[in-house]
Amino acid sequence: MIVLGLTGSIGTGKSTTAGMFHDLGVPVHDADATVHDLYRKEAVAPVAEKFPEALRDGVIDRKALSAVLAQSPERFGELETIIHPLVRARETAFLDTQRQNGAPLVLLDIPLLYETGGEARVDKVVVVTCDPDMQRQRVLARPGMTEEKFSLILSRQMPDAEKRRRADFLIDTGKGLEAAREQVEEIISKLTERD
Repeated sequence: MIVLGLTGSIGTGKSTTAGMFHDLGVPVHDADATVHDLYRKEAVAPVAEKFPEALRDGVIDRKALSAVLAQSPERFGELETIIHPLVRARETAFLDTQRQNGAPLVLLDIPLLYETGGEARVDKVVVVTCDPDMQRQRVLARPGMTEEKFSLILSRQMPDAEKRRRADFLIDTGKGLEAAREQVEEIISKLTERD
């Protein structure tokens, strides 16, 4: 089974691209969706212990947690020591299941793939990219997004140019959905063709 890692900076179209892989039959493990689920389940107690102001109605409120981290970015490390092992356990279970199912190719959608050393756990890496002006427009159009939040997020992400340099495959979403889908199909075909 080939394990493909998918990453890209905020606003480059990574989630849309992951959806294209899924629609073409590739099992996808979404690290962000896993984190959101953990905030309602097994991460509630340990996160609430360190960030009590983020606990609302028995779950971790992501907006409240973001507000704390915006005020104290140095506390990201505390959160990551709780969340990363839980996400990794879910990822391992996903990979075990897909191996048992005989999947030839799976996708791990990991926003901070390079930043967390995730490339060591995958066979190949796809980086989703687009023009920086397009990226900025997409991100600032999101509800509640500000220049400050955007800058904070970017400061925690490896620069796009470095991600592109390290990638095995690139998908440029700036050329439209159809062009991106064709690039996804090409990658799937290249990785699953039999000798």
